[in-house]
Parts: sequence; structure tokens; C-alpha cells
Amino acid sequence: MTILSDRDILRYMKEGLLVIEDFNEENLTPNGYDLTIDEVYLSSSGARIKDGTATVEPGRWFAVSTKEYIALSREVTASLWIRTTFARKGVISSFGKVDAGFEGNLTLTAYNGGNKPIYLQIGMRFAQIVFESLSSPPLKDYKERSGHYHAQKGVTL
Repeated sequence: MTILSDRDILRYMKEGLLVIEDFNEENLTPNGYDLTIDEVYLSSSGARIKDGTATVEPGRWFAVSTKEYIALSREVTASLWIRTTFARKGVISSFGKVDAGFEGNLTLTAYNGGNKPIYLQIGMRFAQIVFESLSSPPLKDYKERSGHYHAQKGVTL
């Protein structure tokens, strides 16, 4: 497995091996891409915020969906990482792998473990996705194995 550089990401996109809808070159990092918030789900109230700013009180769980719609080919997988801006504020999350063949908006869940509210503005960068090239294509990709969240849009719980 090899992590894709910014140069590789652009090449993979040009070759159709990777799709990032709503791509913004300013969100490209040396070895990944910063994903932005499109919707926030607040577990405390059940509210879904799609514009403006969502306030997450301390001790509350929340979910965000990405503005970017990602499509990975059979040769590409990815890892998700919270941006350190939020980790430093006490946000705790456990992101995972994005399987080869996945397509859709990503739903990311987190918990405000800090002692102050956090403010999530729609459109702000929340997490980084790091793309990896597989050494060989899988026998079955994401949608063939399970596909529970294939082509999801918005926060999907």
C-alpha cells in the first residue's frame, strides 16, 4: 500500500481512479485532502443543521456529513483523520477506513470531550482523508461485500 501525494491525487482524479465532487484545490494537502462539513446532526436535540453554525455542548455526541462526494475505484482505499484543530479542543473521534469501491458522502461521528462548546460552521474543514493505492485490486469491492452506505448523501446514521 502506498499513500498518494497531492500530485498522485490529481493524477488519479484525471485518470478517473478517484473522484472528489466539489473539489477545492485549496483543501489539497501534501498527502491528502481536507473534507468540509455539509450537515451537522446534534444527538442532544436531533437537529440537522445545513447552514450557519452548529453549537456542540461539552459531553455531546454529534455527526457531520461531508460536502464532498467521494468515489474510490477498486485500486484505492482511504483513511480518515480528524483535523488537529478539533483534537486540540477535546473532540474525540474514531474514524476508520474507506473501502475500495466506496462512493458517497461520508458521515463522521465525534464527541465533544472538552469543557467548552465547539462551533461547527457549515463549509469548514473538519477531517482529512488520506488516499492509499492497493497493491492489487480486491476480489470484491465495498458495494459487492456489503454496500450498506453506498451512494449515501447527508448524515446517515
